[in-house]
Amino acid sequence: MTNKWLLPEGIDEALPEEALWLETLRRELLDMYQSWGYQLVMPPFIEYMDSLLISSPTHDVQTFKLTDQLTGKMMGVRPDMTPQVARIDAHRLQRRGAARYCYLGTVLKTRPDNFAGSRSPMQVGVEFYGHTGLESDLEVLRLMIETIQRCGIRNLHIDLGDASIINRFATQAELSSAETDRLYTLLQRKAVTDLAAFVAEREMPASISAALLALPDLNGDQSIFEAVQQLEAFQQTECKESLLKLQSLAQMLSQAYPELDINFDLAELSGFRYQNGVVFAAYTAGEGRELARGGRYDGIGESFGEARAATGFSADLKNLMGLGDRTIDSTAETILAPNEASPELQAVIQSLRAEGKIVIESVGTELDQPCSHQLKQIDGDWLVQAVSNKD
Repeated sequence: MTNKWLLPEGIDEALPEEALWLETLRRELLDMYQSWGYQLVMPPFIEYMDSLLISSPTHDVQTFKLTDQLTGKMMGVRPDMTPQVARIDAHRLQRRGAARYCYLGTVLKTRPDNFAGSRSPMQVGVEFYGHTGLESDLEVLRLMIETIQRCGIRNLHIDLGDASIINRFATQAELSSAETDRLYTLLQRKAVTDLAAFVAEREMPASISAALLALPDLNGDQSIFEAVQQLEAFQQTECKESLLKLQSLAQMLSQAYPELDINFDLAELSGFRYQNGVVFAAYTAGEGRELARGGRYDGIGESFGEARAATGFSADLKNLMGLGDRTIDSTAETILAPNEASPELQAVIQSLRAEGKIVIESVGTELDQPCSHQLKQIDGDWLVQAVSNKD
């Protein structure tokens, strides 16, 4: 490699303006989560593979692996932080009541989730443990919407689904784990032809095959529930309950955000395989990939000693920043000060910085960063004056 400055594909860095914007958003979002009662956790960047994959074996292909030189055990760089929070809740904190967590940090993936995507997203999200009702699903959904809007993105479109329906059909069709993975892939791609071939190649109840073949088309407004009424497999008690919950959740969400465009998609599987209940994803016009995704993953902490109800969402903060229309205030007052050891001058500089002003002490070379003001001593007092063209 002759160009030693090149970065690996899908690996990026933040230059000053972007880094400042990311840090501004990070502070705003964490403050907002805290105001809703969510406690910040900071999981480690690497863990033993046994721990990383115990809640989601499908993460294996997305995980960079390395050998721990101290123990010889295989370690992995986290591709997702949700299983780590499950470990913290179940093993480290061992809480019994409702618990709310938030996090923000870089994850690393062997492959991007989509074309031209990042392999080092800055994952931001919240997790709500210890509650099974729609109230916690709604709270997480509201926080997902508030997060996206804080980043300057409007005209949101929300897809609602329920992974338990597809999981139930896969079980009744007696699909293996590998076959269920294949089914998930086909439904995510809405590959109707391949899905028909997949169903035809396997023996399963006619009602289940009819339901699976119908899933890619079961998306839209409330009218999809009329089509569902014609499918025998959806008349099972558990399916009916899941569909009623989805409709109730949509109604509550509409009350909170009357302008929100809400869509039902019973083949919505944009999240991870550990999700097993209500799932949701946010989109905006002109952007094919989801802005954020989440859902319910009850029992995710079972392997860590505590199978708790849980729901949450996550997003890539870099992606949200790139799509948002907010900008950093470039008119912030920047003051150029003499580089002197004078106690009086240094006291003034410290006071200005404490007020949030940017003070740059001159070192005698031209500045790349322009200053709007300068600190001058006039009649024995240090005063801030605007920089004129003559200066």
